[in-house]
Amino acid sequence: MLKRFCRMIPALAAALLMALPANAFDTRARAAFVLDQTTGTVLLAKNADQPLPPASMSKLMTLYMAFEAIRDGRLSLDERLPVSSHAMSYGGSTMFLDTTDRVRVEDLLRGIIVLSGNDACAVIAEALSPDGTEKGFARYMTQRAQQMGMTNSVFANSNGWPAENHKMSMRDLGLLATQLISEFPEFYPMFAEERFEFDGRAPQNVRNRNPLLPLGIGADGLKTGHTSEAGYGLVGSAKQGDRRVVLVISGLDSDRARAEEAESIINWAFRQFSSKSVVRKGAVIAEADVWMGDTQRVGLTVSEDVNLLLPVLGGDEIKGEVVYTGPITAPFEKGQELAELIITPEGLPEHRVALVADRDVARGGFLSRMVTVSEVLIKRLNEGPEGAL
Repeated sequence: MLKRFCRMIPALAAALLMALPANAFDTRARAAFVLDQTTGTVLLAKNADQPLPPASMSKLMTLYMAFEAIRDGRLSLDERLPVSSHAMSYGGSTMFLDTTDRVRVEDLLRGIIVLSGNDACAVIAEALSPDGTEKGFARYMTQRAQQMGMTNSVFANSNGWPAENHKMSMRDLGLLATQLISEFPEFYPMFAEERFEFDGRAPQNVRNRNPLLPLGIGADGLKTGHTSEAGYGLVGSAKQGDRRVVLVISGLDSDRARAEEAESIINWAFRQFSSKSVVRKGAVIAEADVWMGDTQRVGLTVSEDVNLLLPVLGGDEIKGEVVYTGPITAPFEKGQELAELIITPEGLPEHRVALVADRDVARGGFLSRMVTVSEVLIKRLNEGPEGAL
């Protein structure tokens, strides 16, 4: 029988009595997604799963696939790639490449990250495409995104150039950012570079457009985006102490609005939430009924400390719900998973923690089994037909 009970667990009280419902950030962005990467806590989600034009923020997918290719040995940083007439034809933000160039992969990566080069993306795309075309690479991007769990992303090109069927959700962009940060620490410092001068040929396009980088708030990436349809957007990340926050915003009406909104979100995420100890390893959370054991109850505990990201201000208590199928049949060992603790701070996603036995429980002897059966029968007789179901 599935058993659920919700109560204020004493072990949680000290840490949770001061927890408030999260004050939702009222963002001006059309869509937004904010993640505390350290704990995996989603702090803000506004239209986060709606596929929208991502503009140059979709260049992050091209970068991810380039980094994968370098890691796998299919591409090298010192390799020089040719520039096709198709790549050269792109307008907007470019490295001003032409068909006489053969460009080092490392320069192309910086050209994408710092200069937002549409042409640089196309050069990388054609080099990695299964059929040598940017369209073929876009199909490859879509397939790879689906494999990564980015289910609301479809690509028509490598750089976010406006196209009807080129869409990404803010949650997908957040997932992509976290993967770039965690999987490619050797390349991630490129995203914090504020200036890149390629061959001296484009003095008007040498600065990183990420407005967070010079603010001294721990910002170290990732990518801006803008088209008339998409508005102004940003995939950003900042680290303060042991915490890292990833934010994605889209649909702002100016670069100034984008900068102000991004800074406000970063400050809110770091100042209004903090990591708190919720349950200490070994603390007994609850007790579960035991069937046919040498004891009738067993303590439920956690195998390691549980820390959660919670609002910093005081307020309503947070209750933990313990769920298990019981009574639990003996024998079982100390540390064996028996139940689950579900903690749901108001305004934040629920957090599930495995609960384990606090001691070994052996199968009971003949006398103890008879006592258990007798108690169950008496209980069912007292409860009547409905209680026996």
